[in-house]
Amino acid sequence: MDINLELYKVFYYVATSLSFSEASRQLFISQSAVSQSIKTLEKKLNHTLFIRSTKKVLLTPEGELLLQHVSPALKMLVEGESLLSGDNMLKGQLRIGASDTICRYYLISYLQQFHQAFPDVRIKVTNSTSIGCVELLEKGQVDLIVCNFPNSRLGNHMQIRVLKEFQDIFVGNPEYFPLSDAPLEPDVLLEYPILMLSGKSTTSEYLHQAFASQGLNLLPEVELNSNDLLMDLARIGLGIACIPDYMLSPGDSLKPIPLASGLSPRQLVLVHHDGQPLSQAAERFLEIL
Repeated sequence: MDINLELYKVFYYVATSLSFSEASRQLFISQSAVSQSIKTLEKKLNHTLFIRSTKKVLLTPEGELLLQHVSPALKMLVEGESLLSGDNMLKGQLRIGASDTICRYYLISYLQQFHQAFPDVRIKVTNSTSIGCVELLEKGQVDLIVCNFPNSRLGNHMQIRVLKEFQDIFVGNPEYFPLSDAPLEPDVLLEYPILMLSGKSTTSEYLHQAFASQGLNLLPEVELNSNDLLMDLARIGLGIACIPDYMLSPGDSLKPIPLASGLSPRQLVLVHHDGQPLSQAAERFLEIL
């Protein structure tokens, strides 16, 4: 099948950004040229690759399948050109998916090291929940993700590497909740207003399962999408927040509340597609991690 490589390149930029206008900006061509290229490719392949609407662009199943093959192929071509040009400076793009909590409290220092070592590499970090990050990886919108584990969305076709073990802890402001240092029974803890992440998170799934295993029904007073905001609300006495232990710094007004039957630890993991080649930038970042 005689298809111009430029058509696949345009497809890649639209598929990874899910935006014709963004692809136009990155390729330095008009949006109409992007649209015409996609129409030409779809006609040649005899498949619809995108579902278009006034508000958003989505990949069709055929489009997702094509992206899985086009993405590594284009990366290999770019790396081959770099090797032949004799340019030893690492370039390209590093695309990472992670939650705001993981970015702020874990990834920042590693991103700084990577940027200092490879200043010519463009770093693109996409924020989403740990569940949402898996979806980004599935769609080829990121090269790798750092997320919480266990994660019900992770599949067998993904390579998982443990980076860090952490503990979920309950914290409160002693000025509003004068609890003793003695471990608290889980059913007693639930008598207080609980602040936690929303139901569309791995943390919520994990906590509900942990309390259900003890015959307890966890009914949070407040559910939010930000751990930092949960801590802010706990500091002003609106309730007791559940957060990862690595977020709590010495000297914070919030104090950990020990449980008589503690929660089992979880992990931060690095995930990428098994069998799909990583870009040189992703390989170097993986080594730093």
